Amino acid sequence: MASEDGEVVKNVQVIFRDYVSGFPKETDMEVRESTMKLRLPEGSNGLLVKNLYLSCDPYMRTRMAKLDIPGYVDSFKPGSPITGYGVARVLESGHPNFKKGDLLWGFTGWEEYSLITAPEACFKIEHTDVPLSYYTGLLGMAGMAAYAGFFKVCSPKKGETVFISAASGAVGQLVGQFAKLFGCYVVGSAGSKEKVDLLKNKFGFDDAFNYKEEPDLDAALKRCFPEGIDIYFENVGGKMLDAVLLNMKLRGRIALCGLISQYNLEQPEGAYNLMNLILKQVRMEGFLVFDYYHLYPKFLEMVLPQIKEGKIVYVEDTTEGLENAPAALIGLFSGRNVGKQVVVVSHE
Repeated sequence: MASEDGEVVKNVQVIFRDYVSGFPKETDMEVRESTMKLRLPEGSNGLLVKNLYLSCDPYMRTRMAKLDIPGYVDSFKPGSPITGYGVARVLESGHPNFKKGDLLWGFTGWEEYSLITAPEACFKIEHTDVPLSYYTGLLGMAGMAAYAGFFKVCSPKKGETVFISAASGAVGQLVGQFAKLFGCYVVGSAGSKEKVDLLKNKFGFDDAFNYKEEPDLDAALKRCFPEGIDIYFENVGGKMLDAVLLNMKLRGRIALCGLISQYNLEQPEGAYNLMNLILKQVRMEGFLVFDYYHLYPKFLEMVLPQIKEGKIVYVEDTTEGLENAPAALIGLFSGRNVGKQVVVVSHE
C-alpha cells in the first residue's frame, strides 16, 4: 500500500512495440520492469490502482493497427503499456465516486499498478459474492455485449432459431445461454471437439458443430436449421457470414459483434450473398458495447440471480502472471483458449 510520501514500487508492464499488420506475434509486445511512485499527482481526479485481473479480447487486435475511426477506441501507443479491460483495487482516489479499498472494473493498463485518468468510465464493483474475475467477462464488457447484442439489437421472440459463431468464447457462451433461458432454439459453431462438447453439455445449446470439420458450411447450417435462421449473432465474419446469408429467414436479424476471422488478414474477404439481405428483408446491424453501458444496472439485475441459481455458467481460461499475458492474447487468434481468456496479475 502507498505510504504518506508515496512508496516507490517495481511495476511490471506489457509494452506495445509498434503497429502490426498481418498476424500478431508475442514479440509485438515486450514485458518490462519499471518503477512507480504510489502517489496520485497533486490535484488529480484520477485513481491509483493495483490491477488484479486483465481481460484478453479479440477486439484488441484492431487496436494493434493504426486506426483512423472517429469515436472508436484509440490504437495502442507504441512504447506504452497495452490497455484493456481489467479488475483493480483502488489504492488512492481523487474522484468522489471511489475511495481507497474499492474494487472496480474498466479500462486499465497491462501492468501491476496503473494511474486511471478517466475514472468516470469505470464501474464500482458492489457484488463480491461472485468470483472477481467474472468482471473481466460475464459481469463486464463481454456480458454487456451479449446482453445488448441479443436483447436490444436482435429483438428476440420466444421460439425463434438462433445461430452463434465463436460460440464458446467470452461473448458467445453467454448469448447462447441468454437465448436458451429466453426460450429460443440455439446452435453454435466452434473450432474443436472439446468446445463443441462444452456448448452442448455445459452451456445447454440444442446443437453445435466444429466448423473446421465441415466441408460445406451451407450444408451444415441447413442440417441444423432446416427452416432457416431467425437470429445470427456474428463473431467471425468471412465464409461463415456468407453461408449464414443463404440460410436466414424472412425478416431475420444479424448482430455484428466481431469479425475475428478477418482481423489478421491484410486483404479482408468479401461477402457474396448480400442479395439475401434484400430478398429476405434481413436487418444486419453492427454495434459497440459502449453505447449500452447505461443499461448495466438492469443487466446486473437480470444476470446476478441467474448466476447464483446456477442457471448461467461461465468458463474461464486463466493465465497466471503478466509475463505470460502476450502469449495469452496471441492465443485468442488461433483458438487456443477455451472460454473467456483472463490474465491473473495478483491474487492479493
